[in-house]
Amino acid sequence: MTVTAAIDGAAGSATWADALLLSFAQAGYVRAQPDILQPAEPFLDLSGEDIRKSLYLTTDASGEELCLRPDLTIPVARDYLASGRAGQPAGFSYLGPVFRFRDGQPSQFLQAGIESFGRQDRAAADAEMLALALEATSAFGLSDVEIRTGDVALFSALIDALELYPVWKRRLIKDFNRKVSLAHDIEQLTLATAPGRNEYEGVLAALAGSDRKAALALVTDLMSIAGTTNVGGRTVAEIADRFLEQSTLKSGALPPDALATIKRFLSIAGDPDDAVAQLRALADDTKLDLTAAIDQLESRVGFMAARGIDTSLTRFSTSFGRGLDYYTGFEFELHAKGYANGQIKGDGIEPLVAGGRYDGLMSQLGSAAPIPAVGFSVWIEALTQLRKPARSTS
Repeated sequence: MTVTAAIDGAAGSATWADALLLSFAQAGYVRAQPDILQPAEPFLDLSGEDIRKSLYLTTDASGEELCLRPDLTIPVARDYLASGRAGQPAGFSYLGPVFRFRDGQPSQFLQAGIESFGRQDRAAADAEMLALALEATSAFGLSDVEIRTGDVALFSALIDALELYPVWKRRLIKDFNRKVSLAHDIEQLTLATAPGRNEYEGVLAALAGSDRKAALALVTDLMSIAGTTNVGGRTVAEIADRFLEQSTLKSGALPPDALATIKRFLSIAGDPDDAVAQLRALADDTKLDLTAAIDQLESRVGFMAARGIDTSLTRFSTSFGRGLDYYTGFEFELHAKGYANGQIKGDGIEPLVAGGRYDGLMSQLGSAAPIPAVGFSVWIEALTQLRKPARSTS
């Protein structure tokens, strides 16, 4: 049964949100009801800056920092990991209040959604999430929505293939996840970030332009003279890498070839099939091995088409990111546009539905083995407002 059919068949007293949840259950997703009060640490460590700065925090009698849940992905994931099904394929749906400070808007609002854990058929699972998200908006009377998609795994694969220094890799990925416009700001990312001098200035100058072997030899000699083998629990190799990263940041901009490649990559946008062709051309021209990441994108597009999604109307952009640090692959947002029930929609700045793949989150939450994960959230109030019939002026 489709989401639309489930809602149309729901009892008149049921809310649209409850009917939506029922449709998710009929699609095989079990109702999850995580606690409203959650440990704050996972959200502070793993969420994006927008969520971190909007948390409602408190402390219990033992000193543990707690928060009102700002979303439901991490709470549902924590409950799954604590259950007997951890590591096995499992799907959950949810409906409940979440709490975030939002300037000029209510801090408590209703959110529904789906989280899918443990499925190894990643491309098919990604396509299923997008199809269910589109059915959810359609059920609220929005048949014409803008589909925005991206894939942070492609950017990660590019940065890995370029074999940049670790400090550049970390900074570029971090700023991509935080929705920084890399095409505009990338030169700034590679400038020296430690103005002024410090006690290690001479060492940094000596390491500038060195390879890792030379850096390791220098730091090993210095520590040998000092009669120590580690500092603060760090090994000689770790300390050498840290000094090398600092000297790299102070040495200037990214290599011109790498900078040009990243800019070309970030300019790819439009039809997903065209994007695949442009990405393969980029990989061929630069001799970079991006095959696995591009194949995953192409496979996902195929599964999307198999589910009836018109991929030619789907906007794909290599620079698209949702601003959450834990995303590792496919990301998407659905935005309002055009008309529904005779009403002109809003400007589409805030998504009606949004989600993506976060394969690394389970390990960060304590799983001993990696567990694939993908899901999405539905902003119930926004959808409900958009489907209200226009008021009569007679």
